[in-house]
Amino acid sequence: MSRMTAHRTALAGALVTPLLLSLWAAGPAQAHGAPTNPVSRAYACSPDGGANARSAACKAAVAANGAPFTFWDNIRVPDVGGRDRQVVPDGKLCSGGLPDYKGLDLARADWPSTNLRPGATLTMKYASTIPHTGTFKLYLTEQGYDPTKPLTWSDLPTQPFASVKDPALTGGAYRITAKLPSDRTGHQVLYTIWQNSSTPDTYYSGSDGGFPQSAKHGGFGAGGPPPRRRPHPPARPTAGVHGGAGRSRGADT
Repeated sequence: MSRMTAHRTALAGALVTPLLLSLWAAGPAQAHGAPTNPVSRAYACSPDGGANARSAACKAAVAANGAPFTFWDNIRVPDVGGRDRQVVPDGKLCSGGLPDYKGLDLARADWPSTNLRPGATLTMKYASTIPHTGTFKLYLTEQGYDPTKPLTWSDLPTQPFASVKDPALTGGAYRITAKLPSDRTGHQVLYTIWQNSSTPDTYYSGSDGGFPQSAKHGGFGAGGPPPRRRPHPPARPTAGVHGGAGRSRGADT
């Protein structure tokens, strides 16, 4: 069952049973959400993730997790209060340290990723199934990050490259605009922290991105290479070159 289907099913059940509805309304409201572009690991590997969910990395993540990531929008930890580095352990950043999402912390270089450009303007689409107010902080792993090793806080700068408070919610998603750092190449992780101000919860997510390896070589990281150009056929020899008519010297063997 997908996350969207789960929400509809839960709502239908509440409407049928007034008692359940009153109990739900009496409890604390909870915010839910995660990036869908650049695609987060949780969303990519969920039943809503489409072809991404069939990737080798996602299959391994689900197997390690022991359950599918149906609730991709629920990686939340209460009462963090800005103490992210003290509360979330190294090596468990993408899961927020939650055992139910441990598969997201696998150290591998083939996670579904989004092609990104250094110094470009990023517009993140952060889906919100239950909206709330709060501040989004965006980090990008430092140059030299190795995706085959567990992601730790030391892989991230101490300060986010962008911090956005209460962005507008449009079409079921927050649109967060920020300029990416200009000095990254290869496989990087875009790490997003959403600290709610209307609930005690903080949300965590990791989105894998592929940057060009270098402007000189034009190669790409995890995002995939650009199409190759077909080589031009070799030019035919010109008549009269090196005293031959229609062939070059040494053509006869």
